[in-house]
Amino acid sequence: MELRSPNSARMSAGELHPPGSLSRRMLVALPALSFAALATVFVLGLGHDPSKLPSTLIGKAVPKFGLPPVEGRTLGLSSENLYGEVSLVNVFASWCVACREEHPLFMELARNKTVPVHGLNYKDRPADAAQWLNRMGDPYTRTGADLSGRVAIDWGVYGVSEIFVVGADGIIAYKHIGAITNEALSGTILPLVERLRQSQNASTSRFDRPQSVLSSATKGRD
Repeated sequence: MELRSPNSARMSAGELHPPGSLSRRMLVALPALSFAALATVFVLGLGHDPSKLPSTLIGKAVPKFGLPPVEGRTLGLSSENLYGEVSLVNVFASWCVACREEHPLFMELARNKTVPVHGLNYKDRPADAAQWLNRMGDPYTRTGADLSGRVAIDWGVYGVSEIFVVGADGIIAYKHIGAITNEALSGTILPLVERLRQSQNASTSRFDRPQSVLSSATKGRD
């Protein structure tokens, strides 16, 4: 039987795992591990609705802005135009495929006068935006040409298309990402519009009530 010294045993271990081999194996495995992590995030993301991504502006006043109208239109869009009535703000562009899909729904809202819809035209060439609306139809009460995309950034826009529900008080109540659908309109957006209108009417009634009571009291004294 051959006896081996402790030094020879350590050398054998070194032959099996030479210095630096573990680090090299980790470097080789790193791309595969990164891919697996990204794949996991992607799979988990499949279970989430991208239209319900959170927005830091929900519950806050619309950002201050002022934009000229899309070419060929007369009414521009500013933050001041978003006070006084419940409205929708749609971020659109002539190059946006989703915008083409949802456009008939906005045309229907305009025909039925369901709710005012304002258009925020995102990074579009003026002539292209004008031609697109002329061809597809213009459902917007007002339009704003955001040529640089600066206003959209202030609104926290992820991409085109997006739609915001804005209360009569100028507070952003809801945000939908992606092409709008009949289901989203009938199930979420229009019921919210109605609730906001009812809340506005209730607030107006409460504000007017003391004045009417005071008027009655004054008549009684006369």
